[in-house]
Amino acid sequence: MNRTAFFLAAALTAFATAPAFAQDVMVGTLKISTLWSRATPKGASVGGGYFKITNTGTTADRLIGGTSDAAPRFEIHEMAVVDGIMKMRELPKGIEIKPGETVEFKPGGYHVMFVGLNKQLTQGQQVKATLQFEKAGKVDVAFKIEGIGAQTGGHDMGGMKH
Repeated sequence: MNRTAFFLAAALTAFATAPAFAQDVMVGTLKISTLWSRATPKGASVGGGYFKITNTGTTADRLIGGTSDAAPRFEIHEMAVVDGIMKMRELPKGIEIKPGETVEFKPGGYHVMFVGLNKQLTQGQQVKATLQFEKAGKVDVAFKIEGIGAQTGGHDMGGMKH
């Protein structure tokens, strides 16, 4: 086998055996996608969760909370620059998702916090959670745990995630 064929076969094998990303989840008219979290260092007490919510309906809904098997508290947060200083604050009333709008939860912006972690978040594993919406109700989801310094969930390969 020549070197090119060998590397192509190795790449295809790695892609085929890579853990699959969770499918998009629908609850009511809300589509939840690209759920991911970062691995945490040993002893960390908090972790973050990131995802996108798209409202495909004609009325607004609101993410008002949730629960997780990783921690006793689940909080919705926002990071923003205020007077030149990056600040994080909890959003106790949640966040509205207007009709036709996509809200992205990402590092440096909106995110959920798993507070009081009962175990280390380890790359390649998942964090199970339940999101609670004002109108659509509850939906079970799983956040794929990426590396500690990850900035996005997975790598985009022509619409396919791995």
